[in-house]
Amino acid sequence: MTGVLETLETVVAAPVVAAVAVHAAERVPGVHVQPGVAALVSSVVRSARQHVKGLNPAPVEGVRLRYAGAAVLLEVDVVISGDDQAAAVARAVQRSVRAAVPELTGVEVGSVLVTVVDVAC
Repeated sequence: MTGVLETLETVVAAPVVAAVAVHAAERVPGVHVQPGVAALVSSVVRSARQHVKGLNPAPVEGVRLRYAGAAVLLEVDVVISGDDQAAAVARAVQRSVRAAVPELTGVEVGSVLVTVVDVAC
């Protein structure tokens, strides 16, 4: 070798990050991730396309993300039980997602926006 440095880069696909976020959010008691109305159309199209290809991917509906530099900005839509205060549950979802995503993917989390789309009785 003549001192050539080899650079290796690992890229974690957005659906993997989203699936980890779904799993982390649903670890919070009384929380179920569910897409808001705007996300339903794209979810149906995505599911149909994957069904045609014979894929059975991890759930990512209800999570949107975008990258800002090296960090990911996450938006998570949840349905919560009516037993707890919505703000407290949303903070618990933020903590869970913010901890799990970097731990399991190595991707830095810039922000986690949680929207409570419904309260289940």
